[in-house]
Amino acid sequence: MKNRKNLFLILFIAFCTVSQFAVAAKGKGRAAPVVVEAAVIKKLAPISWVSGSVISRNDAELAAEVQGQLQKVAEAGDYIAEGGIIAKIDNTFAKLKIEELKSAVEREKGQLRFFTEEMKRLRRLAKQNNAAKTRLEQTQADKQTAKSDLNIAKTRLLFAREELARHVIRAPFSGVVAQRQAHPGERVDVGDLIVRLIDPDALEVQARVPLSSYNFITENIELQMRVGESADEFTKGVVRAIVPVGHERSRLLDVRINFTNPLWRVGQPLRVALPTAKAREVLTVPRDALVLRRDGISVFKVNTENKAEKITVIVGVAEGDYVGVTGNLVAEDKIVIRGGERLRPGQDVKIVTQEK
Repeated sequence: MKNRKNLFLILFIAFCTVSQFAVAAKGKGRAAPVVVEAAVIKKLAPISWVSGSVISRNDAELAAEVQGQLQKVAEAGDYIAEGGIIAKIDNTFAKLKIEELKSAVEREKGQLRFFTEEMKRLRRLAKQNNAAKTRLEQTQADKQTAKSDLNIAKTRLLFAREELARHVIRAPFSGVVAQRQAHPGERVDVGDLIVRLIDPDALEVQARVPLSSYNFITENIELQMRVGESADEFTKGVVRAIVPVGHERSRLLDVRINFTNPLWRVGQPLRVALPTAKAREVLTVPRDALVLRRDGISVFKVNTENKAEKITVIVGVAEGDYVGVTGNLVAEDKIVIRGGERLRPGQDVKIVTQEK
């Protein structure tokens, strides 16, 4: 029995010794590598997200200006340079009309030449008798009439040539045919839609803004936009114009925003962040620094002893990659943005440079 008690005592002492060594080894383990970024003071404003969409500043529905049968229409998806042919309408009758008017012009020119020469002859005769003077006055009136008829004929010819030119529909700007609304062989009348042409290189965002945000938006202000929640789907734009007229029913204003995202296309739905109050200075940290747990939201700060210190924060307004926070933090505190997922309060850390 005594030997058994001694054995238990030896095993207990050995277990305690091993546990102490394990704790000591754990305390002297490798420091956790982390990437940090300083907390900064930024001027932010509370925002609300509203719907918007990508549109083109050059978006035209081109219609026929003359009657006739369509001979050619560009296909949907075709790129047409400015001045390029989009559609052609049969111009047979227009050409015949031009030939007719050309003959009319020549006829009036002949009449004018005749009366001009007749006046020269009558001027010579008028010096000899009064009868010639009367004929001279009549001929002078006929010449003036012939001159007016010639001008009318020339104007009609110009009109016919302009009408002939309008049998060809040309692109008012470079763009892509988005919709084909008539096809070759169909007869069109004046005003019938032929194609919809869109300039894919003159894009902007159109957003509907509530009147409550009007006082906090100005031209050239920068706004955040997104099509999803991932970082790749966020971009920034600059307000180009504000149409200061609210829609009668929706009471929303039209705001146009320039942007540079090369992946967005006409019709792309998106969300635009609008300020709802004046901007104020707040302490901000990167979004990646936030640690979300059931007990709340926190961040890890690296103190002067290179240890992780857990700080509970209250999240406020956000802009882009930064979010305003309230907690036991000050500007220039080193906040962990990478490697904080498994950190424990008081754990040793090693600050490393973030890989590009």
